[in-house]
Amino acid sequence: MALHELRIPLRHLLKSPGFATAVVLMLTLGIGATTAMFSIVEGVLVRPLSFPHPERLVELSDVLQESSGEAGVTAPDIRAYVRDTQSFDALGGYQRVDYELSGVGEPARVRAARMSAGVFPALGVAPLLGRLFTQQEDDQREQVAVISDTLWRNHLHSDAQVLGTKIFLNRKPYTVIGVMPRDFEFPLVPGHLNNSELWVPMSFTAEELTTGAASWNFGMVGRLKAGITTAEAESDAERAAQEIMRSYPAFMSSMHIQAVVRSLQEQAVEQARRPIRTLFLATTVVLLIVCANLAGLMLVRSIRRRRQITLQLALGAPVGTLIREAILESLLLSLTGGVLGVGLAAIALRVGVNVLPETLPRIQEIGIDWKVVLFALVLSAVTGVVCGVAPAFAALRTKVNETLKDGGRTATAGAHGWLRTALAAGEIAVALVLLAASGLLLRSFEKMLAVDLGFRPDHLLTASYSLPEQQYTTQSVVDEFNHELLRRIQQLPGVKFAGLTSFLPASGGDSNTIIDAEGYVAPKGAPMNLATQVMVEGDALEAIGVPLLAGRHFTPADTTDSQLVAIVNRKLAEHCWPGANPVGKHLRLGLGGNKIPWLTVVGEVADVKESSPDVPSKQQYYTPVEQYEKSIGPFASPTDVNGTGDAVVVRTAIEPDQMANALRATVRSIDSQLPLTHVQSMESMLSKSESPRRFYTTLISAFALVAALLAALGMYSVIAFSTALRTQEMAIRMALGAQRASVVRLVFASAARVAIVGCAVGLVGVAAVSRLVGSFLFGVSPFDPLALALAAVFVLILASLASLLPARRAASVDPMSVLRAE
Repeated sequence: MALHELRIPLRHLLKSPGFATAVVLMLTLGIGATTAMFSIVEGVLVRPLSFPHPERLVELSDVLQESSGEAGVTAPDIRAYVRDTQSFDALGGYQRVDYELSGVGEPARVRAARMSAGVFPALGVAPLLGRLFTQQEDDQREQVAVISDTLWRNHLHSDAQVLGTKIFLNRKPYTVIGVMPRDFEFPLVPGHLNNSELWVPMSFTAEELTTGAASWNFGMVGRLKAGITTAEAESDAERAAQEIMRSYPAFMSSMHIQAVVRSLQEQAVEQARRPIRTLFLATTVVLLIVCANLAGLMLVRSIRRRRQITLQLALGAPVGTLIREAILESLLLSLTGGVLGVGLAAIALRVGVNVLPETLPRIQEIGIDWKVVLFALVLSAVTGVVCGVAPAFAALRTKVNETLKDGGRTATAGAHGWLRTALAAGEIAVALVLLAASGLLLRSFEKMLAVDLGFRPDHLLTASYSLPEQQYTTQSVVDEFNHELLRRIQQLPGVKFAGLTSFLPASGGDSNTIIDAEGYVAPKGAPMNLATQVMVEGDALEAIGVPLLAGRHFTPADTTDSQLVAIVNRKLAEHCWPGANPVGKHLRLGLGGNKIPWLTVVGEVADVKESSPDVPSKQQYYTPVEQYEKSIGPFASPTDVNGTGDAVVVRTAIEPDQMANALRATVRSIDSQLPLTHVQSMESMLSKSESPRRFYTTLISAFALVAALLAALGMYSVIAFSTALRTQEMAIRMALGAQRASVVRLVFASAARVAIVGCAVGLVGVAAVSRLVGSFLFGVSPFDPLALALAAVFVLILASLASLLPARRAASVDPMSVLRAE
């Protein structure tokens, strides 16, 4: 019986191939897009981390109560938390670093991590080959390394005898003792694609454990003991934090920290959660419009078959059987669209994963699995039932005698016009919400691009290098290399200015240093006076194109034997010395009362954006590299070597990319083994930093356009069918003298009423989602009148175009032919 009932709706669909094809294509698009987005949501946000019992993995960090948020941990913190907490089966610290890898092919820069011995046990992942390093190897600073599957395959050619192989990191020999599995990734960096290629023991230096007490540039990960909650672990860590503060040196006595313990999974996906949810909401909106279209088309189809349905009822067919046939017909369409949608989603992900922003975490875990397929099929089934049952009941709500007496033409065919109109208005409303969101994001992106970055990105070439400590052991050797590099770069044709800097603008870094400004008294309860210290050499500020607002730039006369100098940005000057010329003022590292020497301010420059243009500028000051050791006074150590890791900045008279090879050759001419990395123009670097926002804006705009076109299709079907039902009325009007133009106006007026109602509901929807949209905007209100007006106008234009063809058909009917037929 069930199979027989399935054959009947299948036969009906085969008799209407155009209808079936249109519906299946719409469903394929809607379900395919939603399935693709669900696979991203499931892979990035929902799927547990690929560690044993990931729910017990946590991040431990400090919150500096004097600053704005979490700040990582210090090297002494790591030892204290490991020693003094009882809530963890394993706990360890880590730090992301880069190394120069040599001894296995061409020298290259590789991403790596220093890790204390407790990290691997906390993560609970066994190596593919070999073993992990031990606490003893960490304490004794043994030079051993665990490498990734990627490095093993790409640099060591999957050598099965790799264990015991010597590799050189920063030209120091390290012994390979293990290879991790292919899917192992740590650290998990929120908002960044990390993919560390090797891991070495932390092996803290003496400086990190003493003067590094104020450097929160490490992270910690731990595995909770069974039965221990995050709150209990945080309370345990807070007790250790109190002991840590009591051991602070005198210059840190006024600082306060609070321990925070959070789920590692939440930490890893925190920055991706909101944009992914927004995109999933956008695809859901598109699917709702598809469902509304499907329901509308099924309703029209049922009404057109009203006479046949009425005859079946008159002959005694059970209502339940007819409803089942309608639902089965809808299910056949939706499940076919669902299966094709899964295929479309698989193709889209195969192609699209490569264009996803690199800031999206866990990209390698996105794919079609059984959960995604199950989601698609359930979604298809629900769509089919919901979109089939309402039209079925609407079509069956009829009086058999009246319908047969009227011949099934128009007496009841228009009885459910309100439902078709409501569906069309709803489509327009949700399309308007997406169009408005798209317009707001585009306006926001435009505003962000217009932000003054504080420097000139045009004709600026950047690159990075890191001098290995094995060869560059003293400051004089480092200085000799840097001076020679600058001298040779400045001699290259097309170079205007060249310099070295410890920090590239718009690079997304976050470096905070406590400063003491002469004459500045912090208000009670104010946060610590923090600033970004940037060390420069050569003509770095001129090369970057930072405007000089007062005073002078650094000169070759600013050496270690001359007066200690600094250049401050406007934000620091206005904060510390409001209304005064900062030139001649003094500042220094640390809190008040320390013995660090004062720096004399010799210049003021514009505020330079350190990360995204929509992030407020920070206080910044610049110092000459040669004065670094003298400027930190008692914290200077004989082993401090500054300038081993620098960024090269070159302002060119030609296109920056044309000078990239010359810059590489210049570095190789001094040190043939030193790799130069991240060689790119500043404009290219800015484009990459803006790519996530551009990606999300483009995708939502694409969804908005698809939603608008689908809404227009729904509007067209409603207007076309309603106009067809009123053919006799139009013929009578024209027979009585009505002009064809008035008929056209009548159709347009009907469409306009639906569109205006949809726009009004859509604007209410925009208000409802304003909080969600507002979190992505920069310099634009969620109720920006221009964006909302353009979205409404676009919808009204689409509605007019959708009603154009039905209007022309209505105006072109022959009144006599229609009336004769009636």
